Amino acid sequence: MAAKSDDLASLLPSLFGDAGARVTVDRGEVTLEVPAAQYLATMQTLRDHPSLRFEMLVDLCGVDYAGFAGVMHEGPRFAAVSHLLSLSRNRRVRVRTFAPDDDFPVLASVIGVWPSVNWFEREAFDLYGLVFTGHPDLRRILTDYGFVGYPFRKDFPISGYVEMRYDPEQARVIYQPVSIEPRVVTPRVIREENYADEKPEPGPPDSRRPATAPNG
Repeated sequence: MAAKSDDLASLLPSLFGDAGARVTVDRGEVTLEVPAAQYLATMQTLRDHPSLRFEMLVDLCGVDYAGFAGVMHEGPRFAAVSHLLSLSRNRRVRVRTFAPDDDFPVLASVIGVWPSVNWFEREAFDLYGLVFTGHPDLRRILTDYGFVGYPFRKDFPISGYVEMRYDPEQARVIYQPVSIEPRVVTPRVIREENYADEKPEPGPPDSRRPATAPNG
């Protein structure tokens, strides 16, 4: 498996190096990072090039790199990450592309290359706000139609922005501002010495149960 990864890692720069792509290998897994402008053309080549033949897109997801791994990320915030599989050559590759605009993250859709990406791109749009140009039906897929915001973004509040309920007077579902006040739950910290060694004081017997277990 390591030999396959090394071969692929040495082949990709020769094909995509001029397009500004970057190849990394970590734990035997190859990642190809390509600029947004070259994203669609690169994906087409990954599928059709005779030395690659990545016929299957296994997954695509969005990633929010704001405060990623507890450190400040330099560069664009949102990325689409795809996992491709070559059945004919028994290879895998991860492709990462950053949307250049954090305020309105846009990437090209690869649905024309792999139709299986349809729901994956819709999910990335629904949860991260990634817009895929060329997608024929880009709408929410997990949240409801009146949902406000993108719940997988790092700055999305836990309680959300709006809540929905059925209004019997209007005989319909309505949306209104969240009524739950945000609060920080701080766990109780036990600082008493020998806490585990203390035994509770014996209390009165439970009247619902006999003092001693019945025989037999």
